[in-house]
Amino acid sequence: MDVLGIIPARYASTRFPGKPLTEIQGKSMIRRVYEQAQQANLADVLVATDDDRIREHVEGFGGKAVMTAGHHQSGTDRCFEAYTLHNVPYEYIINIQGDEPFIKPGQINLVASCFEKPQTQLATLIKRIETAEELFNVNAPKVVINQAKEALYFSRQPIPYCRNVPNDIWHKQHTYYKHIGIYGYRADILKQITQLPPSALELAESLEQLRWLENGFRITTALTEFETIGIDTPEDLLKIPPLLL
Repeated sequence: MDVLGIIPARYASTRFPGKPLTEIQGKSMIRRVYEQAQQANLADVLVATDDDRIREHVEGFGGKAVMTAGHHQSGTDRCFEAYTLHNVPYEYIINIQGDEPFIKPGQINLVASCFEKPQTQLATLIKRIETAEELFNVNAPKVVINQAKEALYFSRQPIPYCRNVPNDIWHKQHTYYKHIGIYGYRADILKQITQLPPSALELAESLEQLRWLENGFRITTALTEFETIGIDTPEDLLKIPPLLL
């Protein structure tokens, strides 16, 4: 398949300014993400940034970077501008999170494999929830799917509600899934969703993907067994398992 990988990378961050350039055992975070993406079955990999320091760093280690506007509200919007500026046609684009330095190439390939189904418009990953703590963590969005493995809804709250069951064993009574934040887009669909205004459900939950569902787009999911490690704050660097380093 003709797939382009794009890694959105902003310099400004309220909780962690300059995050893409922070070093993890001798390599910048953005370089680690880039090198992981290069091992996937992608036709090309680009970093989409709004800062010359990131662009120069990426080009310095031999990577490709595209300068995008600073006003984008989401990685999806930044991906679309980068794709447009790159000016090379692709059938599919995968948005790879720039703060997940240990993402597995197989996870990127798993998203791409969703497009083997002709009806797939958008794709993402889900992972089974194993603990009550994870289930009730509002920072870990949950997703319910239909029998075709398409997303029905995303929420920060546990869904569905397990009636007459104590909260601490919900995850043992029902199979719950959390959302892993990597997205695949059919190129024509990416253009369409960036033209949509924020929706009521999106604003309520602060989850961009609800805008797409609310406007009738379908999101195909694929199940991963691997956890992702997002770096949101400097303190998260201390939580990286030694085996990954």
